[in-house]
Amino acid sequence: MNSEPLAGPVPPLEHLWAAQSRPRTTPPAAPPRLSEDPSGLPPRPDPLSSLAAAYGSSLAWRGRALVERLVPLRRLQCYFAVDTRYVGQKMARLLFPFGHQDWQVRYQRGPPVAPRFDVNAPDLYIPAVAFITYLLVAGLALGMQNRFSPDLLGLLASSALAWLIVEVLAVLLGLYLAAVNTELTPIDLVAFSGYKYVGMIAGLLAGLVFGKTGYYTLLGWCCVTIFVFTIRSLRLKILSEATEGVPRRDTQNQVRMYLTVAVAVLQPLLMYWLTSHLI
Repeated sequence: MNSEPLAGPVPPLEHLWAAQSRPRTTPPAAPPRLSEDPSGLPPRPDPLSSLAAAYGSSLAWRGRALVERLVPLRRLQCYFAVDTRYVGQKMARLLFPFGHQDWQVRYQRGPPVAPRFDVNAPDLYIPAVAFITYLLVAGLALGMQNRFSPDLLGLLASSALAWLIVEVLAVLLGLYLAAVNTELTPIDLVAFSGYKYVGMIAGLLAGLVFGKTGYYTLLGWCCVTIFVFTIRSLRLKILSEATEGVPRRDTQNQVRMYLTVAVAVLQPLLMYWLTSHLI
């Protein structure tokens, strides 16, 4: 049978032998990176970067400790631990405090009692919400009188906040001068000073609906109730031992009673001062 010729010329045997015997060349290795060791070992940690990271962590820890010392965030969270039942009972005591007999706060060692567990415990939820609501109602009152302006509302907010700070500082100074041994903290005083905004809101709303007659009537009632509420709430904390809750009979008892009455009288005065120009 006839064999067909191969396609293309066949290379000579000496060329094939030379191609197989020629040494194969490998591509050059890539140069080591700057962050790698030329020996191929894993990179060693930089002592300067480790020192900087440790110093940064130390500064962050110290800053957090300083913030927690100046602003006790954990204690503030406890003052906002309220529920619907507590808010309803607290509002009832603020507006109708005459029928209640038990005003003693059941303190526990360590963190303060959460308000939802004791209706007599002070909270910051009602004062904070009442302060914001007071500004909204004040803005509404100014708008109905064509006197509203953002600058005037900002001035009203800063003035109310300044009076609150001055009031708390004055009470702290009075407690220090009277040498009162009490568990009252500045946060507690802010809470008790902020409860008056509930009566201020009620007076302003009555003034918007019924005019000045409604304002003076409802604000007068709220002034009486906040006076009674403050007297009964602070009486056991200023006139008694913090650890036993038993009234003290000493020479400074009269000074403490005057201090309690002064704090209670200050609430109606500030209520009228901060709302009279809005009606």
